[in-house]
Amino acid sequence: MGLSEDTELQPMLSGIFLSMYLITVLGNLLIILAVNCDPHLHTPMYFFLSKLSLVDICFISTTVPKMIVDIQTHNRIISHVGCLTKISFLIIFGCIGYMLLTVMAYDWFVAICQPLHYSVIMNPRLCAMLAFASYLLSLLDSQLHNLIVLEFVYLKDIEISSFFCEPTVILNLDCSETVAKTIITYCLGMIFAFFPILLQNCCLYSENHFISGRYKAFSTCGSHLSVVCLFYGTAIEQYLESVVSNSSRQGGCPQ
Repeated sequence: MGLSEDTELQPMLSGIFLSMYLITVLGNLLIILAVNCDPHLHTPMYFFLSKLSLVDICFISTTVPKMIVDIQTHNRIISHVGCLTKISFLIIFGCIGYMLLTVMAYDWFVAICQPLHYSVIMNPRLCAMLAFASYLLSLLDSQLHNLIVLEFVYLKDIEISSFFCEPTVILNLDCSETVAKTIITYCLGMIFAFFPILLQNCCLYSENHFISGRYKAFSTCGSHLSVVCLFYGTAIEQYLESVVSNSSRQGGCPQ
């Protein structure tokens, strides 16, 4: 399903999303270029920021270009393999974003609470290991989601109530409520969503407690807090909407 059936809106929608896509890609490329070219920015914080910018480019590139092409060609068909591939990349880059934001919260925590030991704790080796762990866990999450889809969901001649292959939308196509599916889904949610949020909150609370009354110091965390709220807020809204739509849809599932 697309965003609109109105043919007169198609050129405007295509232009809007193309502009947003180009601005996003250009902005993140400038961040990556600035970090790599300026020796003063070769610090753990900007190292993770450049990785987050790269992930942001990859994340948006998995959905928006295909959506723009679909709007232009009026063709909304995607193959089974294509849908699974899109789910894989979407989960990989989305989870890497979650993990990197968590690592950046820890970086803020060490920088503010342990300033004298910061360079020793956040050494290049630890930064590389944290980045690698983020990639590895995200790949694991992606493959587990694909395993669930292949095991429980049978995609053939169906209409997806979204403009891209969003993982929860695909999983909700299956009417069965098997124990294995439920356990795996909720476990993945706890590991890759709840724990990162909890860890970030603990780090930020510790920072707030440590620098209580120092507005200038705490204001340095404002940008990270804004990104976390936007990132997790939109993700939570998307999944809550999916749960609600799934509950209403399952009323028509065979019992």
